[in-house]
Amino acid sequence: MVAEHSKSAETSLPVPAQFCVITRYATVSAEAADENQRRVEAMLTELAEARPDNITYLVLRLADDSFLHVAFHNHAEDEVNPITSAEAFAHFTDGHGERRRGDLDQQRASLVGAYVTTISSQGSQTRL
Repeated sequence: MVAEHSKSAETSLPVPAQFCVITRYATVSAEAADENQRRVEAMLTELAEARPDNITYLVLRLADDSFLHVAFHNHAEDEVNPITSAEAFAHFTDGHGERRRGDLDQQRASLVGAYVTTISSQGSQTRL
């Protein structure tokens, strides 16, 4: 179930994602987390410019300087992935093993439900 906050009485619901991937990892230091964040922000900027309509991608930096990536994919697995095909993704992955402590924890997930409204990140607002 997905509910979107809207002033409009008629709100269409988004098409359900074909699959969702959650990725979590720790970083080796606050400095490594800062660099990781800069690279994530570059990826998100590239995606915002390209405006692919078949993904929803959120990245959270947790208080312990670990990261949680949530990617909803509305494309078939054999189609181009707008995240991993972005030029900034290659830069993000370069040296990722050195910034990261331990392995990636990556799992498929099923959406149980959501309430989505406008979110704000450092002054920029995003409508999901």
